Amino acid sequence: MKTSLAGIIALALASAMVTPTSASAQETLTIASWGGAYQKAQRDAWFDIVEKELGIKIKEDTTAGIADVRAQVASGSPTWDIVQQGNYSCAILDKEGKTEKLDPAVLAIEGIPANMKGEGWIGNIVYAAAIAWNDEKYPDKKPQTWADMWDTKTFPGGRTMRRSPVYTLESALLADGVPMDKLYPLDADRAFKKLEEIKGDVTAWWASGAQSAQLLKDGEVDMATIWNGRAEALTQEGAPISLTLNQQMILTDCWVVPKGAKNKDLAMKALAIMSRPDMQARIALYINYGPANTDAYKTGVIKPEVAAKLPSAPENSAKGFVLDANYWADNLDEMTKRFDLFIQE
Repeated sequence: MKTSLAGIIALALASAMVTPTSASAQETLTIASWGGAYQKAQRDAWFDIVEKELGIKIKEDTTAGIADVRAQVASGSPTWDIVQQGNYSCAILDKEGKTEKLDPAVLAIEGIPANMKGEGWIGNIVYAAAIAWNDEKYPDKKPQTWADMWDTKTFPGGRTMRRSPVYTLESALLADGVPMDKLYPLDADRAFKKLEEIKGDVTAWWASGAQSAQLLKDGEVDMATIWNGRAEALTQEGAPISLTLNQQMILTDCWVVPKGAKNKDLAMKALAIMSRPDMQARIALYINYGPANTDAYKTGVIKPEVAAKLPSAPENSAKGFVLDANYWADNLDEMTKRFDLFIQE
């Protein structure tokens, strides 16, 4: 039996009525982050709203670091559309050509400083490496600068510092009198010379945030280079630990879209939403991290008492400097080899 042209058109229209007209209703975006309480905060602050605004489903996964992204890209078929990394890891991936270049509209969003983004990455949260100490050990005068970390006469006791040239070289130069705005490019010879002065007082070189906090909590050290969130958690637990954001090293985690991501265009739309000031402000409602978008502090979402503890708040950011992600993307391997030899000598 032959079907008339009119019949064919009718069948096509009927088919269209039962097929969703919007592909986005069926689209899924896969985002990988650090897991745990932080990723739950991202879900509450950002992912749920992105799903509603774009009419999509966000599937979550976790990453352990830069090697995961390299492996995804090397496979030729990444399963992740967006992944979180530390800022210099983002810069390294960008330089290696393992990221999709971000939509100019994403990079043009106001409020995110130029040193917190690159062609293939954009900052999403801010935290800090800073100085914390045991108040019972120092009941009167308190450490306030990296020079105090080196002053073992005024502030005796064991120290812990990161087992990495990152943060450690910066702190040495600051202790030696280099102004924050003159740090980069780092004078490595000067930094290692300064580190020699305190090497014998470093009880442990920590390899994780959890280790740095445990050393302070257990009293194995009296002063530490530590992430502000770790110190704040100890304080909330009732430990006699205090922290200063003076000379803080402002750090940012960031988003990248792995090279070859299947849903690149959708990923760009999600990044544009999550980078807005109103969305950025929401992260501080769920976890003790600051927004990368400084305009978030103008939204009224972040209460003053909360902002007072966040490294990216205007009054606090003025006390520190942003870690130079591009410097470390270029120099990490060389400096890591030199640092490893230094602590083994």
